[in-house]
Amino acid sequence: MGETIRLTSRFDGFELAAYHVAPRDARRGGLVLVQEIFGVTDHIRELCEGFAEDGYEVIAPALFDRSAPGFEADYSPESIEQGKLISQATPWDQVQGDLQAAIDALGPPVFAAGFCWGGAATWLAACRCDGLTAAAAYYGRRISELMDETPRVPTILHFGKTDASIPPDNIEAIRERHPELPIFLYDAGHGFVSDRRSDYDADSAKLARLRTLAHFSRSRGKGEA
Repeated sequence: MGETIRLTSRFDGFELAAYHVAPRDARRGGLVLVQEIFGVTDHIRELCEGFAEDGYEVIAPALFDRSAPGFEADYSPESIEQGKLISQATPWDQVQGDLQAAIDALGPPVFAAGFCWGGAATWLAACRCDGLTAAAAYYGRRISELMDETPRVPTILHFGKTDASIPPDNIEAIRERHPELPIFLYDAGHGFVSDRRSDYDADSAKLARLRTLAHFSRSRGKGEA
């Protein structure tokens, strides 16, 4: 089981909560796991536990703590709208500072993986943060806002082919802007890793996880940004 710790943001000195899980056996590295718009939910904590089983020391920072301390939403339309509003009001520079605090709290090598809004935040970290070794972003709709920035560490992207919130043209624009980055497409919709959602696809979730772990393993020892 994990524990709640406190991180001091590099953005403004704010202290935010984070879920921390130590690896079960030999440590393969640190992992910053970045939340969806729903907050650090039981789904995010389960993902943290799963990566800890794979040997990673995991920190999932509560990136909405300033405006909504302890925020955990369900998948109702009302909660989705609330999560969208909070995420849209959270500036990227602030997110960068909070993620840098999580990276700093972990010993190298440090990786990042994020989901939904957290997928775009993971892209941001790969482009701007120091101390990362590699990153994996899952169905990051808002990556398109940041695609003129270039990741400084090996980065892979996962998208669902039937994700109505991320048009194929957006994915193609990222591919054209960054042809060197692996982009994996799955026969699934948005949020296909979460078994709480109607778009959950077990096969796609498993394959994306295997690719992410292989990506981290390949990148380990190649240095950091």
